[in-house]
Amino acid sequence: MSTQVDTDIALPPRSRFHIGDLSLRLVSGLAAVSVFVVLVLIAYKVIDQASAAISAFGLGFLTSTEWNAVTDQFGAADLIWGTVVTSAFALILAVPIAIAIGLFLSELAPRRLRAPVGALVELLAAIPSVVLGLWGILVMGPFLEQHVEPFLSDHFGFIPLFSGTPSNVGVLPACLVLTIMVVPIVASISRELFDSVPGDLKQGSMALGSTRWEMVRSVAIPQVSGGLVAAVILGLARALGEAIAVSQVIGNSLARPSSIFGSADTLASRIANQYQGAATPLQASSLAYLAVILLVFSLVANMSAQLIVRRIRRRMGV
Repeated sequence: MSTQVDTDIALPPRSRFHIGDLSLRLVSGLAAVSVFVVLVLIAYKVIDQASAAISAFGLGFLTSTEWNAVTDQFGAADLIWGTVVTSAFALILAVPIAIAIGLFLSELAPRRLRAPVGALVELLAAIPSVVLGLWGILVMGPFLEQHVEPFLSDHFGFIPLFSGTPSNVGVLPACLVLTIMVVPIVASISRELFDSVPGDLKQGSMALGSTRWEMVRSVAIPQVSGGLVAAVILGLARALGEAIAVSQVIGNSLARPSSIFGSADTLASRIANQYQGAATPLQASSLAYLAVILLVFSLVANMSAQLIVRRIRRRMGV
């Protein structure tokens, strides 16, 4: 019996012009390019505004502690110190709390509590910074002055960090306000990261005899370590750039106190407080110079985060 083989090969349909595909490429491409363009324009404008101060003070601006609008002498050393110290203390306090919240909501909390508690954490991030700063002035500052700072001074006063006269404004209130602002950001991202860990990996670890803590330590955290680093960097960016809430509670004093009870100031706070009322063009340019320093801080932090994430992924073979 002979059979006839159909030798006709079905050809793929002819590609047709789709206005939707072209529009998608065009819109998404423009959106991606616009981010780069906006960043370049912001950096150009800030550097251009700061050019007079850069020419007048050079890199000595970074080490000078003087800020005198009368003599037109300006320096950023004390402001850099205040920014670094408050942001570092805020991260030290906020990151463990935020990761613990993320673990609780993803691994430990009863299902009926996860949604309301998660909503409350996200609601904390939605509080306007000026409202949080006002709360710091009216409630937190007096509480620290009357209860917390005397306790720290009485029991740990031999350490210079906890010596000095209690005050309702200063480095400690600023650190706590920043902590409150950083926690919901890192906590929300941490929760999403822990929820993204495959359930098979967690169940397999538990089946091999691991306790829940051992499973978290050996499976969950290594799987999301790169994302946790990115979350911490986002929290750092929030702490570095916060101006209004910090300016309300830090005391706005150009100093470098040895105690966390003393007043200080930050780069962002000084810009917010003085730019509109700058007495001279050189002062306005010096404030823009402070903005350039903040941009550099943000750039270095983001590049460092990317390097850390890449190293972690390379080590894990991802």
